[in-house]
Amino acid sequence: MFKMRSATEADVATIYRFIHELADYERASHHVKASEQDIQRSLFAANASANAMICEQDGEAVGFAVYFFNYSTWMGRYGLYLEDLYVSPNYRGSGAGKFIMQTLAKIAVENNCARFEWAVLDWNQPAIDFYTSIGAKEQSEWRTYRLDGDALYQFAQ
Repeated sequence: MFKMRSATEADVATIYRFIHELADYERASHHVKASEQDIQRSLFAANASANAMICEQDGEAVGFAVYFFNYSTWMGRYGLYLEDLYVSPNYRGSGAGKFIMQTLAKIAVENNCARFEWAVLDWNQPAIDFYTSIGAKEQSEWRTYRLDGDALYQFAQ
């Protein structure tokens, strides 16, 4: 049986480990720049705008999710955006991912959110299949753009 709970500062090392495991899985370890201190500051500061949750089984952390609320001007309501979801390899296929997603869907409903959104890498077919199986639909008419690093700083000047 799985249990979801809000992460605490005592979970920083676990969250950090899961972030690195997720980055390894996504073939993007070289992009992780955050330190444990960054995670602590950004998720647990008084003004934190993101939330972290830990999925446990028998007291062992088996996965995590980080989410935040965004806003839809067209709907005039908030939405829940899932930044990261990760389940340890030994627990994939066990229902942990579905449990995490259902917990987040309940949080969205409890907060009167108009939608629950996330992004998935185009090559991650197991995740795509999972998301489709729970009724999620790809928003293929939208493309994601990003300014970061030097491009962000140069444009801001």
